[in-house]
Amino acid sequence: MDTRWLQDFVCLGRTLNFSRAAEERNITQPAFSRRIKSLENWLGVPLVVRSIYPVRLSDAGVQFLPVAQETINRLSDARQDIRGIYFGGTAFQRIAVLHTISLNYLTTRLQELDDELPDLRVRVFSDFLASCCQLFTDGTCDFLLCYRHNNGAPFFDEDVIARKDIGHENFCPVAEANAAAANGWDLSGPREQGIPYLSYDPSSYLGTIVDQIIGNREPPLELAYMDAHAESLKRMVISGKGVAWLSERVVAEELADGRLVRVGGPEWQTTLTLTLFCASDRLDKAGQLFWDAM
Repeated sequence: MDTRWLQDFVCLGRTLNFSRAAEERNITQPAFSRRIKSLENWLGVPLVVRSIYPVRLSDAGVQFLPVAQETINRLSDARQDIRGIYFGGTAFQRIAVLHTISLNYLTTRLQELDDELPDLRVRVFSDFLASCCQLFTDGTCDFLLCYRHNNGAPFFDEDVIARKDIGHENFCPVAEANAAAANGWDLSGPREQGIPYLSYDPSSYLGTIVDQIIGNREPPLELAYMDAHAESLKRMVISGKGVAWLSERVVAEELADGRLVRVGGPEWQTTLTLTLFCASDRLDKAGQLFWDAM
């Protein structure tokens, strides 16, 4: 028995749509369908009537749905109680967060909260977006802190998951100042020569965002390096190896002292929203205080 199957089934019971439920659970529809089937095999009865559209729960599914929800709630409550006892009354608040946000925002923000929330205990799970979403939807983490974009995931059912937008960051192409000047690296200028392009892994969230910024335009970018981590791309940019799209927060100091420059106008930039998610009905007192403070 995998407790994720229960969470999947509760989501399906609410949406009555395999595609939408799979999207909310941040897995592919085939994988989601297999997990629902695994739950049915474990119970020994069908929970969903698939022969009609939209699908509906079987009589067994209707009977089992409140059991699944109650089991999830009781497990979550027990986990919080046990953690509170083990950690001396104040459980850790577990935050799934993108690597670059952890390094360039969260650590500083937590230091700022020291006086306001002296008893706050935090465990940070820093990973890629897909992994962070999985940690959050599975209940391993209480909060998810990530970037959100008009044309990109993640989105959750806001009847169940609370969302708080806590900031905005400009995302722009930058290069080392001397290299940009010497080689004429300017996406908005004449396009006579190729510009070495330092790219995110195309499967990463930020890689998807850059693809959307570029769109159908054909800038003279020549792929020279690829990495999933913004910090690695930043080091390559500072060493003069090419152009990369980075959050202005990540390179604020280098832009201010002139080591780095923007190499494209507003049409090559976009705004990312810094967003915090939580399942508010599952928070303990310390978690609610943290949510309010953020």
